[in-house]
Amino acid sequence: MEHNVVSVSGGKDSTALLLLAIERQPENLQAVFADTGNEHQITYDYIKYLQDNVFPIRVVKADFTKQIAHKKDYILAKWKEKGVSQEAIDRASNAMTPSGNPFLDLCLWKGRFPSSKAAFCSEELKRNPIVNQVQNPLLESGDDVISWQGVRRDESIRRATLPENELKSTSKNGAELWNYRPILDWTAEDCFAMHKKHNVNHNPLYSMGMGRVGCMPCINCRKDELLEISRRFPEVIERIMDWELAVKLASKRGASTFFPAPNSHLILTEEQKHEWSSMQTIEKVVQWAKTSHGGKQYDILRSDLTLDFPVCSSIYGLCE
Repeated sequence: MEHNVVSVSGGKDSTALLLLAIERQPENLQAVFADTGNEHQITYDYIKYLQDNVFPIRVVKADFTKQIAHKKDYILAKWKEKGVSQEAIDRASNAMTPSGNPFLDLCLWKGRFPSSKAAFCSEELKRNPIVNQVQNPLLESGDDVISWQGVRRDESIRRATLPENELKSTSKNGAELWNYRPILDWTAEDCFAMHKKHNVNHNPLYSMGMGRVGCMPCINCRKDELLEISRRFPEVIERIMDWELAVKLASKRGASTFFPAPNSHLILTEEQKHEWSSMQTIEKVVQWAKTSHGGKQYDILRSDLTLDFPVCSSIYGLCE
């Protein structure tokens, strides 16, 4: 037997992918949404909209309770012999309490936030829950799995070289896991056109200046996108500020920020790098987002939150 599993994020690509799958009607079709815990409520509402009006969607999420417990044991047993102060050990071990939010708990376990150079968030929060909770049970029962993935070549250099069909693994019982990427050669416009074809609304966040839909904010979000988030959704920035404090307590050095410090042409000591990193809070990055090109001068149109800003500010031309 063959199962077709469509990964849905609530974004334009995965929604278009789901609509394409519905058109083609493959056997045993199911849709899955991996809840990272760092999505905007608008995206959660949009997933509910798809569930009610388009297709049933199963929700899965990661649980790091065991990893956090093991990390606490490690801190108490090993950090002292590594030269870590008792004050830091007490601080970090006390912080090792699961919150129930997958994104925050992942960062507590790691003692840091993900970054562009260490993007463990996608694997831990999206890929692994779908693999462990959906795909593996099917494979273990002897059934083949076709994993539908909504990726496009024009998104990145890495994705540009991906094949449309790829045998990912073969289980001992002979069951095969295939990655299937049928919209590789589509454009963003093609994805929105698929929405219109089926009279399905797009995620409202695309009309609010967001270039991507998923974590809010994403560790790779654009400067203008971060500015839009801070103006439209200040509560998101406040949540990340709270998370920075929580992860700071759980880290060995007592410093962790959502966005890493920018690269510097200066030669810094390890202590200076640590101090720089601890100052790069999301609050300061938001202040930088209010500056004009170069980041040295405030732009009144960007920094004055009392000024009206467009109700729609889509980068995809959705306001026309």
